[in-house]
Amino acid sequence: MSPFQQELFRYMEHDLPHLNELRALAHDLWPSRAGVVIGGYADDEVINSIAEQTLAGREKAGKTPAIPIAQWPSRLEEEKHRLASEWMSLASEARGYEEYCTSFVIRHDDLAAARVDKALAVTRFEAP
Repeated sequence: MSPFQQELFRYMEHDLPHLNELRALAHDLWPSRAGVVIGGYADDEVINSIAEQTLAGREKAGKTPAIPIAQWPSRLEEEKHRLASEWMSLASEARGYEEYCTSFVIRHDDLAAARVDKALAVTRFEAP
């Protein structure tokens, strides 16, 4: 582990407030002891899903004109770029053999304001 990773590990093992409660919550959510990653960047698949839903939602609500099919990929890339700096991962499953994986993400400003009710659960389904 890098020096930073070692310091982070020591912090999480000894100084993290409510560590036992966090462990109990993780065990309740993932009793099979599937791998769980706490924190970090929201992965590209999650950002892509949020971007697609955001663009489609704007069109459906009439907030933007319909995006022509030929322009969809470039508009999606623009939206993904914008969203990548707004969202972070709270936790995600690291399952290697399951057909699905769930990530819990939140906007930076919502996390800073402790508005955890604004977090999203994004589930990706893999082909078996």
